[in-house]
Amino acid sequence: MDDIDKIKTQWAKQRPDLNTDPMALIGRISRLSHHLSQEMGKTFAAHGLTSAGFDVLATLLRSGPPHALSPNQLLAAMMVTSGTMTHRIDLLEKDGLVRRIRNPDDKRGVVVALTDKGKKTVDAAVTDHVATQTRLVSHLAPDQQIQLNALLKVFLNGL
Repeated sequence: MDDIDKIKTQWAKQRPDLNTDPMALIGRISRLSHHLSQEMGKTFAAHGLTSAGFDVLATLLRSGPPHALSPNQLLAAMMVTSGTMTHRIDLLEKDGLVRRIRNPDDKRGVVVALTDKGKKTVDAAVTDHVATQTRLVSHLAPDQQIQLNALLKVFLNGL
Protein backbone atom coordinates (compact mmCIF):
# COMPACT_ATOMS: atom_id res chain seq x y z
CA MET A 1 0.00 0.00 0.00
CA ASP A 2 1.44 3.40 -0.98
CA ASP A 3 0.47 6.90 0.14
CA ILE A 4 -2.13 7.20 -2.61
CA ASP A 5 -3.79 3.96 -1.47
CA LYS A 6 -3.90 5.36 2.07
CA ILE A 7 -5.61 8.52 0.83
CA LYS A 8 -8.12 6.41 -1.12
CA THR A 9 -8.85 4.38 2.02
CA GLN A 10 -9.43 7.56 4.02
CA TRP A 11 -11.83 8.88 1.41
CA ALA A 12 -13.64 5.55 1.28
CA LYS A 13 -14.35 5.85 5.01
CA GLN A 14 -15.43 9.48 4.82
CA ARG A 15 -17.22 9.42 1.47
CA PRO A 16 -17.98 5.84 0.43
CA ASP A 17 -20.31 7.22 -2.23
CA LEU A 18 -17.38 8.60 -4.26
CA ASN A 19 -15.32 6.67 -6.80
CA THR A 20 -11.82 7.91 -6.03
CA ASP A 21 -10.07 5.78 -8.66
CA PRO A 22 -9.54 8.86 -10.91
CA MET A 23 -8.14 10.76 -7.90
CA ALA A 24 -5.65 7.97 -7.32
CA LEU A 25 -4.59 7.85 -10.97
CA ILE A 26 -4.14 11.60 -11.25
CA GLY A 27 -2.41 11.75 -7.87
CA ARG A 28 0.14 9.18 -8.99
CA ILE A 29 0.72 10.95 -12.30
CA SER A 30 1.14 14.26 -10.49
CA ARG A 31 3.64 12.83 -8.02
CA LEU A 32 5.47 11.07 -10.83
CA SER A 33 5.69 14.30 -12.83
CA HIS A 34 7.09 16.15 -9.84
CA HIS A 35 9.71 13.46 -9.19
CA LEU A 36 10.75 13.25 -12.84
CA SER A 37 11.04 17.04 -13.12
CA GLN A 38 13.26 17.18 -10.04
CA GLU A 39 15.58 14.47 -11.31
CA MET A 40 15.86 15.93 -14.80
CA GLY A 41 16.39 19.38 -13.28
CA LYS A 42 19.48 18.06 -11.52
CA THR A 43 20.87 16.93 -14.86
CA PHE A 44 20.22 20.33 -16.46
CA ALA A 45 21.76 22.13 -13.48
CA ALA A 46 24.93 20.06 -13.85
CA HIS A 47 25.31 21.78 -17.24
CA GLY A 48 24.45 25.25 -15.94
CA LEU A 49 20.96 25.08 -17.44
CA THR A 50 17.38 25.28 -16.30
CA SER A 51 14.65 23.11 -17.74
CA ALA A 52 13.41 26.12 -19.70
CA GLY A 53 16.85 26.90 -21.09
CA PHE A 54 17.43 23.29 -22.02
CA ASP A 55 14.12 23.26 -23.90
CA VAL A 56 15.16 26.19 -26.07
CA LEU A 57 18.63 24.81 -26.77
CA ALA A 58 17.31 21.30 -27.48
CA THR A 59 14.66 22.70 -29.83
CA LEU A 60 17.37 24.55 -31.77
CA LEU A 61 19.64 21.50 -31.86
CA ARG A 62 16.97 19.07 -33.04
CA SER A 63 15.86 21.50 -35.76
CA GLY A 64 19.07 20.55 -37.58
CA PRO A 65 21.68 22.73 -39.22
CA PRO A 66 22.02 25.67 -39.07
CA HIS A 67 20.41 25.22 -35.62
CA ALA A 68 18.54 28.51 -35.94
CA LEU A 69 14.84 29.31 -35.72
CA SER A 70 12.78 32.47 -35.66
CA PRO A 71 11.21 33.40 -32.34
CA ASN A 72 7.82 32.47 -33.82
CA GLN A 73 9.08 29.03 -34.79
CA LEU A 74 10.40 28.56 -31.26
CA LEU A 75 7.05 29.69 -29.87
CA ALA A 76 5.19 27.18 -32.01
CA ALA A 77 7.51 24.35 -31.03
CA MET A 78 7.44 25.11 -27.32
CA MET A 79 3.94 26.49 -26.71
CA VAL A 80 4.88 29.31 -24.33
CA THR A 81 3.99 33.01 -24.40
CA SER A 82 6.09 35.44 -26.40
CA GLY A 83 7.14 37.23 -23.20
CA THR A 84 8.32 33.97 -21.70
CA MET A 85 10.22 33.11 -24.88
CA THR A 86 11.89 36.52 -25.02
CA HIS A 87 13.02 36.15 -21.41
CA ARG A 88 14.44 32.66 -22.07
CA ILE A 89 16.30 33.86 -25.16
CA ASP A 90 17.67 36.90 -23.29
CA LEU A 91 19.09 34.68 -20.52
CA LEU A 92 20.62 32.21 -22.96
CA GLU A 93 22.10 35.04 -25.02
CA LYS A 94 23.58 36.59 -21.87
CA ASP A 95 25.27 33.23 -21.14
CA GLY A 96 26.66 33.08 -24.68
CA LEU A 97 24.63 29.98 -25.63
CA VAL A 98 22.54 31.59 -28.39
CA ARG A 99 22.73 34.72 -30.51
CA ARG A 100 20.18 36.70 -32.43
CA ILE A 101 21.09 37.21 -36.07
CA ARG A 102 19.32 38.78 -39.01
CA ASN A 103 16.87 36.44 -40.64
CA PRO A 104 18.24 35.76 -44.13
CA ASP A 105 14.68 35.21 -45.39
CA ASP A 106 13.18 38.32 -43.74
CA LYS A 107 15.45 41.33 -43.30
CA ARG A 108 13.02 42.80 -40.74
CA GLY A 109 13.27 39.77 -38.46
CA VAL A 110 15.82 37.77 -36.53
CA VAL A 111 16.55 34.14 -35.92
CA VAL A 112 17.89 32.65 -32.73
CA ALA A 113 20.95 30.50 -33.39
CA LEU A 114 23.05 28.22 -31.23
CA THR A 115 26.56 29.46 -30.61
CA ASP A 116 29.45 26.99 -30.57
CA LYS A 117 29.31 27.13 -26.77
CA GLY A 118 25.55 26.53 -26.87
CA LYS A 119 25.91 23.55 -29.18
CA LYS A 120 28.60 21.97 -27.00
CA THR A 121 26.54 22.61 -23.88
CA VAL A 122 23.31 21.16 -25.23
CA ASP A 123 25.09 18.19 -26.86
CA ALA A 124 26.52 17.23 -23.47
CA ALA A 125 23.28 18.00 -21.64
CA VAL A 126 21.10 15.95 -23.98
CA THR A 127 23.44 12.97 -23.65
CA ASP A 128 23.15 13.13 -19.87
CA HIS A 129 19.41 13.87 -20.10
CA VAL A 130 18.78 10.67 -22.06
CA ALA A 131 20.89 8.74 -19.56
CA THR A 132 18.84 10.21 -16.69
CA GLN A 133 15.57 9.33 -18.43
CA THR A 134 16.83 5.80 -19.10
CA ARG A 135 17.71 5.42 -15.43
CA LEU A 136 14.31 6.77 -14.35
CA VAL A 137 12.37 4.22 -16.40
CA SER A 138 14.78 1.32 -15.91
CA HIS A 139 12.64 -0.42 -13.29
CA LEU A 140 9.99 -0.95 -15.96
CA ALA A 141 10.56 -3.79 -18.41
CA PRO A 142 10.76 -2.69 -22.07
CA ASP A 143 7.27 -4.08 -22.80
CA GLN A 144 5.89 -2.20 -19.76
CA GLN A 145 7.47 1.02 -21.03
CA ILE A 146 5.79 0.49 -24.41
CA GLN A 147 2.45 -0.27 -22.79
CA LEU A 148 2.61 2.71 -20.42
CA ASN A 149 3.64 5.01 -23.24
CA ALA A 150 0.69 3.85 -25.35
CA LEU A 151 -1.76 4.32 -22.46
CA LEU A 152 -0.44 7.79 -21.68
CA LYS A 153 -0.70 8.72 -25.36
CA VAL A 154 -4.38 7.72 -25.35
CA PHE A 155 -4.91 9.63 -22.11
CA LEU A 156 -3.25 12.80 -23.46
CA ASN A 157 -5.06 12.61 -26.79
CA GLY A 158 -8.36 12.42 -24.89
CA LEU A 159 -7.65 15.73 -23.24
